[in-house]
Amino acid sequence: MKVDNEQMAAYDETETFCEKIQQQRVKSGDILGWDLWSLQPGGEIQGFQYLTVSLYNDPVKMMDGSSWENLWERAKAAYPNMTEEDITTKINGSAKTRDLAARIFAHEIATTTGSSPNEMVLGTVAQIDMMKVALEHYNTYENAEEKVFQPLHQKAVDSGEKISWGLIRFINPIGSDTYASHMTVSMFKDYNQALNQNINYGKGATPAKTKQMQEGIAARDLKFVYMAQLIRMAC
Repeated sequence: MKVDNEQMAAYDETETFCEKIQQQRVKSGDILGWDLWSLQPGGEIQGFQYLTVSLYNDPVKMMDGSSWENLWERAKAAYPNMTEEDITTKINGSAKTRDLAARIFAHEIATTTGSSPNEMVLGTVAQIDMMKVALEHYNTYENAEEKVFQPLHQKAVDSGEKISWGLIRFINPIGSDTYASHMTVSMFKDYNQALNQNINYGKGATPAKTKQMQEGIAARDLKFVYMAQLIRMAC
Protein backbone atom coordinates (compact mmCIF):
# COMPACT_ATOMS: atom_id res chain seq x y z
CA MET A 1 0.00 0.00 0.00
CA LYS A 2 1.16 3.51 -0.81
CA VAL A 3 -0.12 6.12 1.64
CA ASP A 4 0.40 9.87 1.38
CA ASN A 5 1.80 11.45 4.54
CA GLU A 6 -1.37 13.45 5.15
CA GLN A 7 -3.46 10.26 4.92
CA MET A 8 -1.62 8.24 7.59
CA ALA A 9 -4.25 8.76 10.32
CA ALA A 10 -7.12 8.05 7.92
CA TYR A 11 -5.39 4.91 6.66
CA ASP A 12 -4.95 3.65 10.23
CA GLU A 13 -8.69 4.11 10.76
CA THR A 14 -9.36 2.15 7.56
CA GLU A 15 -7.24 -0.81 8.66
CA THR A 16 -8.77 -0.72 12.17
CA PHE A 17 -12.16 -1.08 10.52
CA CYS A 18 -11.01 -3.76 8.06
CA GLU A 19 -9.25 -5.88 10.70
CA LYS A 20 -12.55 -6.99 12.24
CA ILE A 21 -13.91 -7.91 8.81
CA GLN A 22 -10.77 -9.92 8.08
CA GLN A 23 -11.26 -11.75 11.38
CA GLN A 24 -14.71 -12.76 10.19
CA ARG A 25 -13.27 -13.92 6.85
CA VAL A 26 -10.84 -16.15 8.74
CA LYS A 27 -13.57 -17.43 11.06
CA SER A 28 -15.79 -18.27 8.06
CA GLY A 29 -13.00 -20.05 6.15
CA ASP A 30 -12.69 -17.51 3.33
CA ILE A 31 -8.96 -17.16 4.12
CA LEU A 32 -6.49 -18.77 6.51
CA GLY A 33 -5.10 -15.51 7.85
CA TRP A 34 -4.46 -11.84 7.22
CA ASP A 35 -1.54 -9.60 8.24
CA LEU A 36 -0.70 -5.90 8.02
CA TRP A 37 2.97 -4.95 8.00
CA SER A 38 4.67 -1.55 8.27
CA LEU A 39 7.59 -1.37 5.83
CA GLN A 40 10.99 0.16 6.46
CA PRO A 41 12.28 2.29 4.85
CA GLY A 42 8.87 3.86 4.61
CA GLY A 43 9.42 7.03 2.60
CA GLU A 44 7.24 7.81 -0.40
CA ILE A 45 10.11 7.32 -2.87
CA GLN A 46 10.25 3.62 -1.95
CA GLY A 47 6.74 3.26 -3.35
CA PHE A 48 5.19 1.40 -0.42
CA GLN A 49 4.73 2.06 3.28
CA TYR A 50 2.50 -0.91 4.16
CA LEU A 51 1.98 -4.49 3.08
CA THR A 52 -1.10 -6.66 3.60
CA VAL A 53 -0.88 -10.43 3.30
CA SER A 54 -3.85 -12.77 2.85
CA LEU A 55 -3.18 -16.49 3.26
CA TYR A 56 -5.05 -19.16 1.28
CA ASN A 57 -5.00 -22.96 1.16
CA ASP A 58 -6.17 -23.02 -2.48
CA PRO A 59 -4.50 -21.03 -5.30
CA VAL A 60 -7.69 -21.05 -7.39
CA LYS A 61 -9.65 -19.54 -4.50
CA MET A 62 -6.89 -16.96 -4.12
CA MET A 63 -7.03 -15.84 -7.75
CA ASP A 64 -10.66 -16.19 -8.84
CA GLY A 65 -12.08 -13.72 -6.30
CA SER A 66 -14.53 -16.20 -4.77
CA SER A 67 -13.21 -15.52 -1.27
CA TRP A 68 -14.65 -11.99 -1.52
CA GLU A 69 -18.17 -13.05 -2.54
CA ASN A 70 -19.49 -12.86 1.03
CA LEU A 71 -17.78 -9.62 2.01
CA TRP A 72 -21.06 -7.94 2.90
CA GLU A 73 -22.08 -10.76 5.23
CA ARG A 74 -18.65 -10.69 6.89
CA ALA A 75 -18.91 -6.92 7.40
CA LYS A 76 -22.37 -7.27 8.95
CA ALA A 77 -21.07 -9.99 11.29
CA ALA A 78 -18.15 -7.78 12.30
CA TYR A 79 -20.33 -4.71 12.86
CA PRO A 80 -23.85 -5.89 13.76
CA ASN A 81 -24.83 -2.52 15.21
CA MET A 82 -23.87 -0.46 12.16
CA THR A 83 -26.42 0.45 9.53
CA GLU A 84 -26.03 -0.80 5.96
CA GLU A 85 -25.47 2.77 4.85
CA ASP A 86 -22.65 3.32 7.36
CA ILE A 87 -20.93 0.05 6.40
CA THR A 88 -21.17 0.90 2.71
CA THR A 89 -19.74 4.37 3.34
CA LYS A 90 -16.85 2.90 5.32
CA ILE A 91 -16.01 0.27 2.72
CA ASN A 92 -16.27 2.66 -0.22
CA GLY A 93 -14.29 5.34 1.60
CA SER A 94 -11.37 3.05 2.40
CA ALA A 95 -9.98 3.38 -1.14
CA LYS A 96 -9.50 7.11 -0.63
CA THR A 97 -6.98 6.60 2.19
CA ARG A 98 -4.43 4.59 0.19
CA ASP A 99 -3.32 3.47 -3.25
CA LEU A 100 -3.16 -0.25 -3.93
CA ALA A 101 0.26 0.11 -5.55
CA ALA A 102 0.73 -3.55 -6.44
CA ARG A 103 -0.97 -6.92 -5.98
CA ILE A 104 1.01 -10.15 -6.16
CA PHE A 105 -0.28 -13.73 -6.22
CA ALA A 106 2.43 -15.99 -4.86
CA HIS A 107 3.19 -19.46 -3.56
CA GLU A 108 5.66 -20.50 -0.86
CA ILE A 109 7.81 -23.23 -2.40
CA ALA A 110 10.33 -23.84 0.41
CA THR A 111 10.38 -23.15 4.14
CA THR A 112 12.18 -24.02 7.31
CA THR A 113 10.53 -26.29 9.88
CA GLY A 114 10.24 -26.34 13.63
CA SER A 115 8.77 -22.90 14.25
CA SER A 116 5.25 -22.51 15.59
CA PRO A 117 2.66 -20.20 13.98
CA ASN A 118 2.10 -18.82 17.48
CA GLU A 119 5.61 -17.36 17.41
CA MET A 120 4.42 -14.70 14.98
CA VAL A 121 2.90 -12.04 17.21
CA LEU A 122 2.46 -8.29 16.90
CA GLY A 123 5.91 -6.75 16.72
CA THR A 124 7.40 -9.63 14.72
CA VAL A 125 9.97 -8.37 12.21
CA ALA A 126 10.45 -9.69 8.69
CA GLN A 127 13.30 -9.18 6.24
CA ILE A 128 11.91 -9.34 2.70
CA ASP A 129 14.41 -9.76 -0.12
CA MET A 130 12.94 -9.09 -3.56
CA MET A 131 14.62 -11.03 -6.38
CA LYS A 132 14.24 -10.96 -10.14
CA VAL A 133 15.10 -14.15 -12.00
CA ALA A 134 14.70 -14.83 -15.72
CA LEU A 135 12.27 -17.67 -16.44
CA GLU A 136 14.99 -19.85 -17.93
CA HIS A 137 17.03 -19.55 -14.72
CA TYR A 138 14.27 -20.44 -12.22
CA ASN A 139 15.63 -23.96 -11.61
CA THR A 140 19.19 -22.78 -11.05
CA TYR A 141 18.14 -20.09 -8.58
CA GLU A 142 15.55 -22.15 -6.71
CA ASN A 143 17.85 -25.15 -6.38
CA ALA A 144 20.53 -22.95 -4.83
CA GLU A 145 18.05 -21.52 -2.33
CA GLU A 146 16.68 -24.94 -1.37
CA LYS A 147 19.89 -26.99 -1.42
CA VAL A 148 22.41 -24.45 -0.13
CA PHE A 149 20.74 -21.56 1.68
CA GLN A 150 17.71 -23.24 3.25
CA PRO A 151 19.81 -25.64 5.39
CA LEU A 152 21.78 -22.66 6.74
CA HIS A 153 18.57 -20.84 7.65
CA GLN A 154 17.28 -24.06 9.22
CA LYS A 155 20.32 -24.11 11.51
CA ALA A 156 19.56 -20.51 12.50
CA VAL A 157 15.96 -21.48 13.32
CA ASP A 158 17.09 -24.52 15.30
CA SER A 159 19.51 -22.40 17.35
CA GLY A 160 16.88 -19.72 18.06
CA GLU A 161 18.49 -17.02 15.93
CA LYS A 162 15.35 -16.49 13.83
CA ILE A 163 11.73 -17.67 13.74
CA SER A 164 11.58 -18.93 10.15
CA TRP A 165 12.69 -18.53 6.55
CA GLY A 166 10.74 -19.08 3.34
CA LEU A 167 11.20 -18.90 -0.44
CA ILE A 168 8.24 -17.52 -2.38
CA ARG A 169 7.68 -17.70 -6.14
CA PHE A 170 5.34 -15.23 -7.85
CA ILE A 171 2.45 -16.81 -9.73
CA ASN A 172 1.19 -13.59 -11.24
CA PRO A 173 2.43 -11.21 -12.56
CA ILE A 174 5.56 -12.72 -14.13
CA GLY A 175 7.67 -11.83 -17.14
CA SER A 176 10.52 -9.58 -18.18
CA ASP A 177 8.65 -6.34 -17.44
CA THR A 178 7.85 -7.22 -13.82
CA TYR A 179 9.81 -5.84 -10.88
CA ALA A 180 10.53 -9.20 -9.21
CA SER A 181 9.81 -12.92 -9.56
CA HIS A 182 10.73 -14.30 -6.13
CA MET A 183 11.22 -13.19 -2.58
CA THR A 184 12.74 -14.69 0.53
CA VAL A 185 11.25 -13.84 3.91
CA SER A 186 13.09 -14.26 7.20
CA MET A 187 11.07 -13.80 10.40
CA PHE A 188 12.54 -12.51 13.66
CA LYS A 189 11.05 -11.89 17.09
CA ASP A 190 12.15 -8.22 17.04
CA TYR A 191 14.48 -5.73 15.38
CA ASN A 192 17.30 -6.56 17.79
CA GLN A 193 17.31 -10.18 16.61
CA ALA A 194 16.94 -9.16 12.97
CA LEU A 195 19.79 -6.66 13.01
CA ASN A 196 22.14 -9.09 14.74
CA GLN A 197 21.64 -12.11 12.51
CA ASN A 198 24.92 -13.74 11.60
CA ILE A 199 24.86 -16.56 9.05
CA ASN A 200 28.20 -17.76 7.71
CA TYR A 201 27.25 -18.80 4.18
CA GLY A 202 30.67 -20.26 3.46
CA LYS A 203 31.11 -22.39 6.59
CA GLY A 204 31.47 -26.08 5.74
CA ALA A 205 30.73 -25.53 2.07
CA THR A 206 32.00 -28.18 -0.33
CA PRO A 207 33.29 -27.20 -3.78
CA ALA A 208 30.03 -28.49 -5.28
CA LYS A 209 27.90 -26.45 -2.85
CA THR A 210 30.05 -23.38 -3.41
CA LYS A 211 29.57 -23.72 -7.18
CA GLN A 212 25.82 -24.12 -6.74
CA MET A 213 25.73 -21.07 -4.46
CA GLN A 214 27.65 -18.96 -6.97
CA GLU A 215 25.39 -20.06 -9.82
CA GLY A 216 22.28 -19.23 -7.78
CA ILE A 217 23.57 -15.77 -6.91
CA ALA A 218 24.49 -15.12 -10.53
CA ALA A 219 21.01 -16.18 -11.68
CA ARG A 220 19.15 -13.55 -9.70
CA ASP A 221 19.13 -9.77 -9.32
CA LEU A 222 18.58 -8.63 -5.72
CA LYS A 223 16.19 -5.75 -6.40
CA PHE A 224 15.34 -4.42 -2.94
CA VAL A 225 15.39 -5.39 0.73
CA TYR A 226 12.58 -4.31 3.02
CA MET A 227 12.33 -4.61 6.77
CA ALA A 228 8.76 -4.96 7.97
CA GLN A 229 7.04 -5.07 11.35
CA LEU A 230 3.75 -6.83 12.02
CA ILE A 231 1.20 -4.29 13.31
CA ARG A 232 -2.17 -6.04 12.80
CA MET A 233 -3.23 -9.63 12.23
CA ALA A 234 -6.27 -11.89 11.95
CA CYS A 235 -5.82 -15.60 12.39
